[in-house]
Amino acid sequence: MVSVINSIFIAFIKLLPKSLVSIFAKQYVAGEHIDDVLKVVEKLNNSGYKATVDILGEHFSDKSEINNIISEYNMLYKLIKKNEFDANISIKPTHIGLDISYDHCLNSFKNILSNAEKYDNFLRIDMESSKATDDTIKIYKELAASSCNVGPVFQAYLNRTYSDIQNMENKEKLNFRLCKGIYKESPDIAITDYHEVNKNYLKILEYAFQHNIYIGIATHDKTLIDQCYQLINKYNVDSEMFEFQVLYGVPMDGYLEKHKENNYNVRVYVPYGKQWYEYSIRRIKENPNILLYVLKNLFKQ
Repeated sequence: MVSVINSIFIAFIKLLPKSLVSIFAKQYVAGEHIDDVLKVVEKLNNSGYKATVDILGEHFSDKSEINNIISEYNMLYKLIKKNEFDANISIKPTHIGLDISYDHCLNSFKNILSNAEKYDNFLRIDMESSKATDDTIKIYKELAASSCNVGPVFQAYLNRTYSDIQNMENKEKLNFRLCKGIYKESPDIAITDYHEVNKNYLKILEYAFQHNIYIGIATHDKTLIDQCYQLINKYNVDSEMFEFQVLYGVPMDGYLEKHKENNYNVRVYVPYGKQWYEYSIRRIKENPNILLYVLKNLFKQ
């Protein structure tokens, strides 16, 4: 019965005007502007959480728009430093020019990375669909050749990921986020079974622990988190060699508190920007139970 109601809710919300959808979006998106996201980051920091800021958007090919995005990312680094926030930045390659050319994207990243270094911060290169995997890894390697302020994302559901990490040079400076992966991929290149994806995730995590690689453990899967805890205990991993990462607004059923009780670092991925609608619809599809959350809050007002 609940699943039927959720399905109806998802279909219904797509018909609503954006002004009403924004009520639901506030659960997942900080807002449209820099001031909005900085307020959320400050609140998270005050609650003991680190943050990663992301401007929503992908597959930009207009050079003037891309230049504006680069300027906004650089302004973010400046304001994070000015306010002494514990936050870094995460960027999708197609947001800053990969659809134009590899070189355009690389130069965009070089521009932004120079500001990350200037303000003693970190740049996370997001991983998108498998079409961009080779270019994304190549960009990371070029940037990492002269900087320690940059790190990639790897997706556990891709068959290639374990060997990609094994083939990384200078593992002592590698810092990567590990997620399961959300893009629809061919079974030829991606693991489709839930248990097998988790198995590969843990295999990659164990490799990172064995080789003293800093890793962002990005998952909301409670079963998987419990298994990650087991590996942390097995290898007695220093808590400064990993962090748990979660999406802003996604319920964690007490696991955030559990991480804090264990003195584990937690970083919250906080998106903002004018493309909040598309992102919010995706989040609502993944977690339609948000309907209950919103209704509760509406009746409290």
